[in-house]
Amino acid sequence: MRRSKEDTNATIRKLLEVARSHFTEHGYAKASLESIVQEAAVTRGALYHHFRNKQMLFRTVLEAVQHEVAEHVEQEAAQGTDVWEQLYLGCRAFVMAAVAPHNKRILLIDGPAVLGWEAWRDMDERHSMRLLRSQLDMMQQVGAIKRGSIRAMTHFLSGGLNEMTLWHAQESASNERKLNLEETMATIAMFLEGVKQQEGEK
Repeated sequence: MRRSKEDTNATIRKLLEVARSHFTEHGYAKASLESIVQEAAVTRGALYHHFRNKQMLFRTVLEAVQHEVAEHVEQEAAQGTDVWEQLYLGCRAFVMAAVAPHNKRILLIDGPAVLGWEAWRDMDERHSMRLLRSQLDMMQQVGAIKRGSIRAMTHFLSGGLNEMTLWHAQESASNERKLNLEETMATIAMFLEGVKQQEGEK
């Protein structure tokens, strides 16, 4: 029984690994389930046993990408020496991870198009957005940011970050991407300064 479960998990991992590679290289529309099962060395029956259809397979891959991005954001934010640096580094890590070649197409282009914005946003809310809200909540509790609706702040900043990543994803020239990142982070720093609790305001 244990061996059977290990084999099943190995099959799922292989399918997701190969599917992610195909979705990244070819995009959702052109990725072929036949090519995926051939490379993964499994049958179509095995694929349909674990994933009802191509969209479900893609959704599972996207969930894995969202989870990886959130983990990366959390790790990078933890390098900060204070709550403001943690927030800044977390925002930067999100933008960089989202537009990385192995994530961009799945996360920013096909994700919303295949699943719809509502499903995409719900997934984002459970991962990176959850971390952002937790950080802002903690910062308000320690008096680092002005009093206000954490929920509204989270949606405001998350929406801005998502729009920034879409902007970056559209740029093809590396020099433009670098300039856009610099402008993005300068803008984020400026807006974060606006919600900072100043001395004498507590």
